[in-house]
Amino acid sequence: MDFNNNVRFVVTFKNSDFTLWITESVINMWIIMAVLIAFAVIARIQLKKFTDIPKGFQNIIEMIIEFFDNFVVGTAGEKLRSLGNWYFMVFTFVLLSNLSGMFTLRPPTADWTVTVALAASTFFLIQFMGIKYRGVSYLKSFIEPFFVFAPLNIIGEIARPIALSFRLFGNILSGLILMGVIYALVPWFVRIGIPAPLHAYFDLFIGCIQAYIFTILSLAFIGGAAEDASA
Repeated sequence: MDFNNNVRFVVTFKNSDFTLWITESVINMWIIMAVLIAFAVIARIQLKKFTDIPKGFQNIIEMIIEFFDNFVVGTAGEKLRSLGNWYFMVFTFVLLSNLSGMFTLRPPTADWTVTVALAASTFFLIQFMGIKYRGVSYLKSFIEPFFVFAPLNIIGEIARPIALSFRLFGNILSGLILMGVIYALVPWFVRIGIPAPLHAYFDLFIGCIQAYIFTILSLAFIGGAAEDASA
């Protein structure tokens, strides 16, 4: 087992011709997933204690669920309300990943492999929901207005999730690089106070905005595919 002390810490397991790399981003994803699972377990336990008159923790949970449910319906439409469970998970994961830089962790969303995997799920949901709700008319949209436009339409369809992944990846990585440069250039005593406002901007503000943008664009793309343009 080899240990690499570069910025992206790597643990490498070698077994004959098989090599497994566990990067810093993977380890940080496990930490974030553990936090989300712990919160889900706590919420599940507290769910049994919920009453008809909400208060305290129950009030917070119900407010979050109602807000996100209305958000999904308002963005993608009533018939795609069921996507709320999935995209609530995506939103919280992306948000915590973006904010993890405030806790000296490398944000997993600063790696394109993470963001492109999330965008790929959106791509497959676009195709699935489009075929489910529009059937043949959705498939025909790839050859409109004429069949010669099919390659361009297909390229455009593939480009949307790729652009979605690069938008999230680029914004988070750029903030990570800028903060790394600042920490490398300024003396140690300046690092105590000066970078704090920058962390608030790059990690908190940009992190929240990018989580929101990724979620709302994903829902808008899926809603657009599921909606019949002729209706």
